[in-house]
Formats: sequence, C-alpha cells, structure tokens
Amino acid sequence: MTKRRGRRGPRLRHVSVASHAQVGFRSERGPVLIALMTTTGLIAIDSTILATAVPTIVADLGGFTSFPWLFSIYLLTQAVTVPIYSKLADTIGRKPIILLGVGLFVTGSVLCGFAPTMTWLIVFRAVQGLGAGAVQPMSMTIVGDIYTVAERARVQGYIASVWGVSAVIGPTLGGVFSQYLTWQWIFFVNLPVGLVATWLLIGRFHEQVEHRSHRIDWLGGALLTAALSLLILATLEGGQSWAWDSWQSIGGYGLGAALLAAFALVERRADEPVLPVWVLSRRLLATTGAIALGVGAVLMGVTTYVPTFLEATLAVTPLVSGLTLATLTIGWPIAASQVGRVYLRIGFRRTVLIGSATIVVASISLALLSRTPSVLWTGVACFTLGAGLGFVAAPSLVAAQASVEWGERGVVTGANMFARSVGSSVGVAVLGALVNGIMRGTAAEADPALFGQAATAAFWAVAGVAVLIAAWAAAMPKDGRVGG
Repeated sequence: MTKRRGRRGPRLRHVSVASHAQVGFRSERGPVLIALMTTTGLIAIDSTILATAVPTIVADLGGFTSFPWLFSIYLLTQAVTVPIYSKLADTIGRKPIILLGVGLFVTGSVLCGFAPTMTWLIVFRAVQGLGAGAVQPMSMTIVGDIYTVAERARVQGYIASVWGVSAVIGPTLGGVFSQYLTWQWIFFVNLPVGLVATWLLIGRFHEQVEHRSHRIDWLGGALLTAALSLLILATLEGGQSWAWDSWQSIGGYGLGAALLAAFALVERRADEPVLPVWVLSRRLLATTGAIALGVGAVLMGVTTYVPTFLEATLAVTPLVSGLTLATLTIGWPIAASQVGRVYLRIGFRRTVLIGSATIVVASISLALLSRTPSVLWTGVACFTLGAGLGFVAAPSLVAAQASVEWGERGVVTGANMFARSVGSSVGVAVLGALVNGIMRGTAAEADPALFGQAATAAFWAVAGVAVLIAAWAAAMPKDGRVGG
C-alpha cells in the first residue's frame, strides 16, 4: 500500500508577512509571543534551579548514587513523549497539546515538592518530564508556524531573553531556597508560572484546526520507551547495584538493543510512525538531529556536575555555585539573540560551525581548569560554552524547520527536540556511571579530592562530545538561499 506523507493538516490562522510584518509585543501576534515566552519560562527555570539544590536534597533524602536519576528520568520521559506529542500536534492542533504539557508539568512539580523519599522524588520527576515533552517542542513549533525564517531571527531574541532571565532567576532561587528555606520551594515556584501560562494560552492563542482521522503509533512509542529505559537503567546501575558483567547488565543492554531493533521495524511498517524514516534519510535533518543529540549531552553534563563540583571542591554555597552555572545559561541567550542576524548573512552551516568550534574550545578549557578549581574561571568557561551552544542549537533547528512544510514541521521539530532529550538523558546516565565508578559509593562531601577527579573525567567526556558536534556540523549540507 502506498503511504501518503500528508502535507495538509490542522491549519493555524496565519498572519501574512506582507500585512503584518511587525514582530513584537504590540503586534497582532504579540499576545501569542508572550504566552510562548511564559511557557518557555517553565522549562527554562527548571533546567537550572534543580542542579544547585542537589547537595541539599541528597543531605535531606539520601541517595547520592541515585541523584543522576533526578535528571535522567525527567529527560527520558520528556524524550520518548516528544515524537508522540508532535504527531498529535500535527493531527489535532498545537493548543491542546501544549496545555496538556503545562498541566502535567505543574502537577509533577507539586508532587515533587511533597516527595518523602528520593525514590518518590524520582517518580514525580518523571511526571514533570511527561509535561516538558509537550511544552518545549510545541512552543518552537508554534513559533515556526506563525513566523517566517526572517522573522524568527528577531523572535529568537525574545525567546532567548526568557532563558537569560531564567539563567539568573533559576540558580538564584535554587540557592536561596536550599540555603535559607527548604528545597521543596524549587518545585512549588512552578505553580504560579504554570497558572499564568495556562491563562495566556487559553485566552490569547487561537487556531483553526481541520480535523482528520489518524492512527497514532502507540506500539512504536511503547517500544522506544521500554528500550531507552532499559539502556539507561543498565548504564546508571551497572557497577553500583550489580556488576558490569552480571546478568542484569547483559540482559538490560541486550533486551534494550533488541527493543530498539523492533522499534525500527515497527516504524518502517507503521502508517503514521512516531519517528518517520524520512527524518533520518534526509541529510540536513539527520545532521541537525545528531547535533541536537550532542547539544543535549553537553548541556546536561555541565549543568549536572558544575554546581556539585564547586560546592564539593571549594566549599562554596549553593547560591554561589548556582550563579556560576548561570553564566552558561546567560551566554546561551545572549548568543541566541544575535545569531539570527548571523545565519541570515552567512548561512546556517557556517554559523553552526562557528558555534561548534566555540563549544570545543570552552569544554576543553573547562576540563583543564577543573584540575585547579576556580569559581571565576569556571564561570568564564561556562559562559563561553553557553555562547557556543547559542550559535549551534537555534540555527540548526531553524534550518530543519525551514526545509519542510506545515504538515511535516511538527514531526521535524519534535524529532529535533527528541534527539536533544535523548542526548541529555543518555548523556547524564553515561556521565553518572563514569562518576559513580570513580567514587565507588563515596559521597562528594566525604572525599572532595576524589570527586574533583571524577568531575574532571566527566568534563573530558563532555569535550569529546563537543568534538563530535563539530564533525556533525561540518557534515551539514551547504546552504542554499534562506527561504521564508
């Protein structure tokens, strides 16, 4: 049976560029932009606020060797649901999906605040991840729907400002809450932000949807979820809960690989696959997806270990470590706010190459400097790394979006976000296994020198991923003329 890759689908009420070229809060699309900035703020704050409070959470709930699960389980549930949400968005529209995501994220946040043990906290972080899997890709998809490529260069500045503000607010709140109040408030703070985001989306974002019957690939989604869960479980617990050559490790990796193979077969035969084969067969989409994979690993590797590294080796407060990490998430939006002008001038590929070279230099510097810990130089390295990520993440995603039409944009955006989430979850798992293998059950505060060695090893692993990002950037096809 011939499969149709439909280009028709739910139609948003587009605003023509000719009649409404203005971009900003006072334009016709301004209220929608504010709504998207607010929903983005939920994810942006969460990405930095938790890392600064990890030592405090571990001191209260215990489970130092389990704390990487706080990030991995969130990123895993986010990753595996992104393709499903993206397909549903191309089926029933963007609005119901993003509202569902906000609701799940806020619910998970409240539950996290009441978690009595590390195990329950990890479970509730999974609920947060289910929401994040809808919020972030839907925000970017809606931006791609209502703004042209040229306009997105300006809109990126507004979205980047959210990450810039969150880069300061997140670590600051995380430090203040864990140092002066209780760590539970780092989750409760999402409640008012989520309520405002919901109110704005309901009242300001309107779409006209042409409903059509679709078959959602639930089997593919289930196989992907199970496969990644087993692989991450085997990676994080190997060498800790059981030996690397035990039946648990061998079985986890073997069954995970088998389920991935089954997933690939299902996707080839599914009428409407979660992850269509054509996404991987097009060179631009394949290379930008690989870049997103690396970006996720680098971002979460640094975000997870820099605060704990500084607190353990230099005995700084959570507030200081949080502000040091904030330099990364300040560098990113500053670069992202300007990168639109750059890629419109020199093209996507050259822009991404510049950013990837910056990431390589910054990550190697971070690894070298970690041998002689310094708050100042760690902050400089993180800022430079963030600037490089800003020059890589946005242009590669916009290039992918610009290469397809409306009916494929949700899937393409979701595939890119999915790749970044998988990179983050698998990256945290691999780095967690590396660090735990060196620490051998010893807590960071019990042996700061040993943890310094473990963190240095993790930073060198991040540098290795940065080199791969540069290689994938070089493999991107050369730009044609940037279209609208």
